[in-house]
Amino acid sequence: MIKRRKPRVVILGGGFGGLATAKALGNDADITVVDRHNYQTFLPLLYQVSTAGLAADHVAYPIRGALRSFNGKFRMGSPISVDHKNKTVKLDSSEVLPFDHLVVAVGSVTADFGTPGVSEYALGMKSVHEALTIRAEVMRRFEDLCRFEDDTRLSIVVVGGGPTGVEMAGALAELVRGPLLNDQKHAALHIDVSLIEAGPRLLPSFSPKLSEKTKQALEKLGVKVMVDSAVKSVKLTEINLKNGDVIPAEVTIWAAGVKGEPIIEKLSLPLDGNRLQVYPTMAVANYPNIWGVGDVCGAKSKDGRFLPMVAPVAMQQGRFVAEQILRREKGIELIDFKYKDKGSMATIGRHKAVVEVKNIRFSGYPAWATWLFLHLFYLMGGRNRIGTIVDWCWNYFTFDRGNRHIMDSM
Repeated sequence: MIKRRKPRVVILGGGFGGLATAKALGNDADITVVDRHNYQTFLPLLYQVSTAGLAADHVAYPIRGALRSFNGKFRMGSPISVDHKNKTVKLDSSEVLPFDHLVVAVGSVTADFGTPGVSEYALGMKSVHEALTIRAEVMRRFEDLCRFEDDTRLSIVVVGGGPTGVEMAGALAELVRGPLLNDQKHAALHIDVSLIEAGPRLLPSFSPKLSEKTKQALEKLGVKVMVDSAVKSVKLTEINLKNGDVIPAEVTIWAAGVKGEPIIEKLSLPLDGNRLQVYPTMAVANYPNIWGVGDVCGAKSKDGRFLPMVAPVAMQQGRFVAEQILRREKGIELIDFKYKDKGSMATIGRHKAVVEVKNIRFSGYPAWATWLFLHLFYLMGGRNRIGTIVDWCWNYFTFDRGNRHIMDSM
C-alpha cells in the first residue's frame, strides 16, 4: 500500500491566525510558517509594553517553539510573489516554497484613513518596536519636562475610542498618576492625557451603558475624553479637528483603526477593499487551494459587514481553515465558516474593566479579574506567563512600574 504524501501547507504569517492553523493541522500536514519576525506578538498586551507595565519579551514568543511539537518548519521573510500555475511562493530571501495549500494570514497594519500627518507624526501600536517607541517617546518627553519648574505642559493624545485606545489612555493615566508622580511630582502634574473618538461614544461595539461607565472611569483617572471629535490632520505638536478646534499634542498615539497588510497586493489575489476576497468556506475567490485567515481576510457576517479584526476571529478562522484543508484532501465537501462571538472586554485601569458576552454585561473588579485570567490563559509560553504575573504583581503591590527604560535607536 502506497503511503499518501502529507499536503504541503505554507502559512504566510505567524500571528494568532497563522499559528492557530498550524497547530490545528499538526502532524497531518507538512507545514512551513513564514513571517518577517521569528516571534509571535501577543497584541492585546502590547499597550502595557508602551506604558512600562510589561517587559517587551513577555509579549513575544518564538515561532519555532510553537511549531516544535509537530516538526513544523519556519522561514523568516516576507512573500513577494505567488506563482499560481506552479503553486509556489517566493520570499524576499529569494527562497521559493512549493505548496499544495497556501494560507494567507499576514495580519494588519495601522490605518490612517488618509488623514494628513498621521504617518509622519503619529505613533502606531502594531508591533513590539512601535510599543517600545511609544514608551521611549513618553519617557523622553517626561525627562525633558523635569527640567522645567514653570507651567510648561506635556500633552499626550490617544486617537481612537475602541478597546485599544481606551486601554492605552487608561494605562497612560495610571503611569502618570503613579510612577511618574513619584519620580518627579511637578513634571507629572503638568502632563495631560486625552482620548479622542470620532463617534458619539467610546467602545461603540459595547452597550451604551458600558460605554458611559468607561468614559466616567477614564475621566476619574484624569483623562480628558472627547467624543464626536473627528481628526482633520495631525501636526508635530498639535491635532486639528474637523470642527475647527486645535488640540495640543506633543505625543500622538494613533489607535483609530487597522487595515489589511498591504503586502497582499503583491500576491496577485482578488481583493475586497484592503482584504482578501474569500468565499464563505474561507477559500480565496477563484483559488480553491488558497485560504484567508485573520485580519487580512475579508470574511463577512450575516449582515454583510466584515468580521472584526480581533484575535478570537483569527484563531477561530485558523482552526476552521485547518479542517477545511483536511476536508479538501479527503474529498469531503467544504462547509461555511460561522463566527462564534464569545464577547468583548476592555480594561480601563486598576480594578476597572468592562466585559460583554451577549446579554451578560458587567464591570469593575469582577470584569478586571476576568480580563486578567483570560489574557494569561491565551498568552503563549510558561516563561511569558510567569514573567507577566511577576510584573503585574509588582505593579499592583508597589504602585510602580519597573520598565521605564528609554530603549530606542535615538
